[in-house]
Amino acid sequence: MAKHKKTNAMRLLDRAKINYQVNTFEVPEHHISGEEVAKLVNANVTEVYKTLVLENQEHDHFVFVIPVNENLDMKEAAHVVNEKKLHLMPLDDLKAVTGYVRGGCSPIGMKHLFPTVLDKSIENIDKVNVSGGQRGMQIIIGVNDLIQITNATVANVIHE
Repeated sequence: MAKHKKTNAMRLLDRAKINYQVNTFEVPEHHISGEEVAKLVNANVTEVYKTLVLENQEHDHFVFVIPVNENLDMKEAAHVVNEKKLHLMPLDDLKAVTGYVRGGCSPIGMKHLFPTVLDKSIENIDKVNVSGGQRGMQIIIGVNDLIQITNATVANVIHE
C-alpha cells in the first residue's frame, strides 16, 4: 500500500498510540455520498460515519458523528449539547475552523477539540470508518478509541 502523507488525525492517533487502519480511494470530481464511500472502501454502510460541524448563534462549534446513511436530528442534537438551536456551519468556514475540507473532515485532530457527539448507533459496532482528514481517505478505528480520542458523548442524534 502506498504511503500517504500523515493527516492531523493520524498524527494524533500515533501520539496516543491508538491502532487504526487507513483506507484510501479515488476521489471523483463531484461530491460523493457516504453510501458511495462505503462501497469504495468495501465497508458495510452501517460502519461508515460522517462528521458534521454545527454552530450556535455565538459561533461555538459542535461536532456530530453519525452513520452516512442517516440524517441528523437538529433538535435532538441541540438538546444533547444544551443549546437552544444549532445550524450547520457555513462550508466556507470549515477549513478555517477545523483545519479540514468538505469530504475530508475527520472528527479526530481538528484545530480545537470541540464538544463531540457520536450517534448511539455506534454502540452496535466494534470498529468505525471515519474520514481520515482528507478526501479519499478513511480511518478505521475501534469505537472506544474514537470515543476516547475525541472525548465524545454518545447519544441519540439521528432521525428515528
